[in-house]
Amino acid sequence: MIKNFIVVFVTLVLGLSTFAQKAEVRPYTITTTFEKYKRKYPFIEQIQPFASENVIAEEDIIYKKTANSNLKLDIYRPKISSEEKCPAVLLIHGGGWISGSKENLRILAQHLAESGFVAITAAYRLSHEAMYPAGVIDLKDAIRWIRSNAKTYDVDSDRIAVLGTSAGAQLATLVGVTPNSEIYNEQDEEISSKIQAIVNVDGIVSFIHPEASAEGKAAGLWLDGSRDENPKNWKEASPLEYVDKNTPPILFINSSRPRFHAGRDDMIKILNKNNIYSEVHTLKDSPHSFWLLQPWFQPTLAYTVSFLNKVFKE
Repeated sequence: MIKNFIVVFVTLVLGLSTFAQKAEVRPYTITTTFEKYKRKYPFIEQIQPFASENVIAEEDIIYKKTANSNLKLDIYRPKISSEEKCPAVLLIHGGGWISGSKENLRILAQHLAESGFVAITAAYRLSHEAMYPAGVIDLKDAIRWIRSNAKTYDVDSDRIAVLGTSAGAQLATLVGVTPNSEIYNEQDEEISSKIQAIVNVDGIVSFIHPEASAEGKAAGLWLDGSRDENPKNWKEASPLEYVDKNTPPILFINSSRPRFHAGRDDMIKILNKNNIYSEVHTLKDSPHSFWLLQPWFQPTLAYTVSFLNKVFKE
């Protein structure tokens, strides 16, 4: 009896320890990013809140209810005449699939709205709430919500892009290359999850590519096990596995850290083979999370606006 009690006690302790480890989340914000890098890059500045009389903001709109949470999004759109329709951009924050928030991309969204796009930042379920593929499905539902409400927010449903940063870039790319997919049980959906352009800001496009060897604990928490424990999820969640002639145009904006380019060059080879437009811009001597800091925010915005204008407006 004592032996059985010890076994149960140890099991409970280990279980609690694992839960605590999974629940431990470091804050990932503009300010924490600045504090992390200010010593190494003494010239950097935090990006600042942006306000414009030409932008209409509506925040914390519930787009989906799950068993444990109400998922919200923020919309920033240009003031236009009622007859005009604008391209839309769904912005997906990063944070290792376990942290971060839609507010991290608010400033970028505001600037995109100033440039003529309806910019939407959306929350999605992170790994401490629900593992893969929950977040992927949430973001596909966010695209459907945008299409369902296109008239209300002056969105052109045939011109929707996804933009992601870090882990959000992996998600944006995965969403972009798996429209209306049977893998995510959406083949019978009446409203399409198809998008027309992808902006990948320093996110890997494969978990199983040789260049992705640095992906470990954070990816494992989200993908329900390590690469050896759950190879199915690691492969299934890799956007590179789905790239083909139907893949939309893509923009890569990368830091100087090779880890976050994993699979990119092989993806570009497939795109080139299929005559699909792509751009690659690497910001020299920049750290990861450069988009939250000046002087790198400005070129990130400029590359994004130029690419989206080329895809949607020219």
